[in-house]
Amino acid sequence: MQQYQSLKNGEIEEVLITGINGFVGSHLAEACIKRGWRVFGTYRNNRSDLRNIAHLVDKITLVHCDILDPTNVDETVRSLQPDALFHLAAQSFVPESWAAPRHTFELNTIGTLNILSSVTRFSRETRVQVAGTSEEYGAIDDYTKPITEKTELKPLSPYGVSKVAADLLTRQYVASHKIWAVVTRAFNHTGPRRGAAFAESDWALQIAQVEAGMRPHKIQHGNLSAIRDMTDVRDIVLGYIAAVEHGRPGEVYQLCSGTSRSMESILDRLISLSKVEIKKELDQSRLRPSDVPRLVGDYSKAREELHWEPTIELDTTLFDLLNYWRSSLHAQVPSLSKK
Repeated sequence: MQQYQSLKNGEIEEVLITGINGFVGSHLAEACIKRGWRVFGTYRNNRSDLRNIAHLVDKITLVHCDILDPTNVDETVRSLQPDALFHLAAQSFVPESWAAPRHTFELNTIGTLNILSSVTRFSRETRVQVAGTSEEYGAIDDYTKPITEKTELKPLSPYGVSKVAADLLTRQYVASHKIWAVVTRAFNHTGPRRGAAFAESDWALQIAQVEAGMRPHKIQHGNLSAIRDMTDVRDIVLGYIAAVEHGRPGEVYQLCSGTSRSMESILDRLISLSKVEIKKELDQSRLRPSDVPRLVGDYSKAREELHWEPTIELDTTLFDLLNYWRSSLHAQVPSLSKK
């Protein structure tokens, strides 16, 4: 296989981000803009929710592209031929994958296949980063050991299966078609603009609502015994950038904090940041059919090859997340700002 050298910042001028209007996509766009790159981002239709990137609309170029439409993807890739393509567009909510497994698989796997196929035919110089996930690991044989890139993949959800398929397709395209692509498996990450469908963000929203007098002084939650590895999204997107600048094609890089935390400890920390007293209450409807008990990673490979490691403390992340929801509620209900 051809040997690739690390890129310098000036060697990337234009990038394409699929799913730019998503939580991670918006933060990645900000990081790319700071680097002086010209940023293009895909959206599916005129009804796409663009709130996450409302502050960036005059700094990016939006491109209509449905990744499930191969002709549409071909047109986008062929016309732009970006220096780097960050493929983030996905159905990323694990519980939703149980309710809509076919849609999840089509979007996450077939959508990725369409991207890889288009790059192979129309933009072979593009460096591609495909966003994987720690959910690919699933049923770990030994939960006492940190997960590495060599840990066997045993997904426990339709979402995890769809991401394993996309992961393997990416590496197959590198091996068979000699394109430049890497997979990043990010562990749990959060921060401002995180969707309320995700546990820690939902808790932060509930706390903001309690403070605003919009709900009783109780936080409803699901399984709190799960152990997770939580990283700030602003660190994760720098890992994505490092992957296209310094990664090796066909490789997988884990992005994580390497620190184990129970979901209960994260909820307790959020509650400690509240301005009022709040109690916890189990909501049975929030429990999943199956849940990975422990996901804690080792980012040694990313540190050594990508020169990446997380720098933002979890307390800062949770504080910023809670303030995001406080500000959002004040924007929706102006009278709250007077309290």
